[in-house]
Amino acid sequence: MKKRILALVLAVLLVVSLAACGGSSDKKDSDKGGDSGEKGSVYWLNFKPEIDETLQSLAKTYTEKTGVEVKVVTAASGTYKTTLTSEMDKSNPPTLFVIGNQQGVKDWGEFALDLTDTDIAKELKTDAYNLYDADGKLVSIGYCYECYGIIANPDLIEKAGHSMDEITNFAGLKAVAEDIHARAAELGFDAFSSSDMDDSSSWRFTGHMANLEYYYESRDDGGWKECPASIKGTYMDNFKNLYDLCINNSLTAPTDLATGGHDAENEFKTGKAAFFVNGSWEYAAVSETVPNAKMIPYYCGVDGEEKAGLNCGTENCWAVNANVSEADQKATIDFMVWLVSDKDASTAMVEQLGIMPYKNAAESSNGFLKNADEYTSKDCYVMDWVTNYQPNVDEYRKDLVSALNAYNADQSADNWAKVTEAFVDGWAKQYQAIAE
Repeated sequence: MKKRILALVLAVLLVVSLAACGGSSDKKDSDKGGDSGEKGSVYWLNFKPEIDETLQSLAKTYTEKTGVEVKVVTAASGTYKTTLTSEMDKSNPPTLFVIGNQQGVKDWGEFALDLTDTDIAKELKTDAYNLYDADGKLVSIGYCYECYGIIANPDLIEKAGHSMDEITNFAGLKAVAEDIHARAAELGFDAFSSSDMDDSSSWRFTGHMANLEYYYESRDDGGWKECPASIKGTYMDNFKNLYDLCINNSLTAPTDLATGGHDAENEFKTGKAAFFVNGSWEYAAVSETVPNAKMIPYYCGVDGEEKAGLNCGTENCWAVNANVSEADQKATIDFMVWLVSDKDASTAMVEQLGIMPYKNAAESSNGFLKNADEYTSKDCYVMDWVTNYQPNVDEYRKDLVSALNAYNADQSADNWAKVTEAFVDGWAKQYQAIAE
């Protein structure tokens, strides 16, 4: 009887011992993450609908090459924030998502893995497009960057008896634009394409052109690291210089801008205007008919602007989910490295997105992005996208549009004062709105 009990005790002890060993082994494998033999998987929640087809193809290719499952889900235009909120609450949330500005860092930074010293961070050739939180954690990294400024048609400028060499500051731009506008009937084209204030166009001015004021004010302050509670409007006169030049030397009268309906891109493409305010994403469209189109900076009368470059930046910034398994994190980072270093994959990305700031990525064929690089190579300063700090952006820009429409209808000093109020006081108002 004692022998039977002893045998049972020994058997139980053996089972417990094996279970303990198994538990220890499992924990070690779990701690190793991607090194355990588990491949992990990738789920990219993409926010750019225009590149969905390319990303689906790249995901399929990577899975065929590596056996790692890659799923790309693209949020509908204008729904990324709500889609991300919904997807993050699910049992299988995105492993790769976008945190594209400082507000995004505040909203989603705690969900992001610190990318410092990761394999993807080691592929970067610049830190210019990375986002950090208040503690210095590398929350997200730019996977491409774009630029915006003033697109010019050198052929029309030459036809008007001028050259691009004359345009190195606001005085030169103003002289050329005003001369073209004064002789528009004779020349058969005008200076600027239309500057509509409807939703399809107003962002070019309330977002992009507004950046010149923010950029120079930020530079005076040593460079904003987070959204300031208020701004001074130091460079509102410079914003006014360029804005007035655009609306008063154009195909469309300022009083006709409020309702929109004018195709500024087509006006430029068909040779009806010599200048077009927009960004690098327009290169493919405008180069079809204006193959030697150039992009020049937002010249606005600031001292030393002869050394200005283009407005370069991005909201295309990758973040890796800190709350998924280590295997999924490793799989995601490996996929990211492949996208920016594989010749074919990076070529496909660059063709869709523009320049990728990575050492081994393919070069861009986008002429406007090459213009950005040319300015940089001449030691011109980059006007980075300080506009990303705009607080409560939709409401802020709505008030700017309203004020600009009133000014377009009647360019009085009182109406410009209201534009300045929407710009400056509106910033503090919307900052407070999101702080409450």
